[in-house]
Amino acid sequence: MEVRVLENNKEQGKLSFILKDSNPIFANTLRRLMIDEVPAMAIEDVEFSKNNSILYDEIVAHRLGLVPLKTDLKSYNLPEKCKCEGKGCNRCQLKMALRATKGSGMVYASEIKSKDPAVKPVYGSMPIVKLLKGQTLELEATAALGKGKNHIKWSPCHVYYKYKPVIEITGEVKNPEAIIEVDHNNIFEIKDRKLAINKDKVLDCDLSLDFSEIDKNVKVSASDTDFVFYIESFGQLSCKEIVNNALDIFDEQLDEFVEELKKAK
Repeated sequence: MEVRVLENNKEQGKLSFILKDSNPIFANTLRRLMIDEVPAMAIEDVEFSKNNSILYDEIVAHRLGLVPLKTDLKSYNLPEKCKCEGKGCNRCQLKMALRATKGSGMVYASEIKSKDPAVKPVYGSMPIVKLLKGQTLELEATAALGKGKNHIKWSPCHVYYKYKPVIEITGEVKNPEAIIEVDHNNIFEIKDRKLAINKDKVLDCDLSLDFSEIDKNVKVSASDTDFVFYIESFGQLSCKEIVNNALDIFDEQLDEFVEELKKAK
């Protein structure tokens, strides 16, 4: 198995890579682990002391829960794996507060105050609620680690993959212009009056393309061992952290599976 990075845009939180010499089972397992199992921090409980805004407590709490929070996996435990057994302590929970009184204006995520400077809203400009004259919002929130399989607010990213396109020119193409005319992905070009493959555009190829009616020497197929992954982080963790944690979790699950097999014997 081999991994080749295609793009690593840390500013936009995007990562793409080719997973070589693998299979669909492992590829999809890796995708599901990144979305469902890699933990992230999110607001779980909200206690209101005052809220006379236009939005009900439940709506404000829901909006707060969906605010992505920078996550420090080294400093916090999942509640079910914490020594307090999920009762709540500073190793599995974090207190946050929001107090806003405005004549007329929007309350933003940046106004949420955290007791841990490492855990704060990823996007400070996210709107929470608009307060009119005389309206006030005061609350205390509790953030905790969780997994995307329990609620999407704990999912750290969006991940998808596709089979790596395989493009072949097996012989002389008599009418290369006809291929170019229907090639909307620009994967082909004409060099010295012959049809050639534009290697920079191969990964953009639409696997549904079929050039057999024009020329049977031009073939587009999908590799059954190579996969192109695309990861977009929501900001709680970097793409590198998400992939590494997903692989660590996979190792842990495999070890647990082996232990269960031993017990079954």
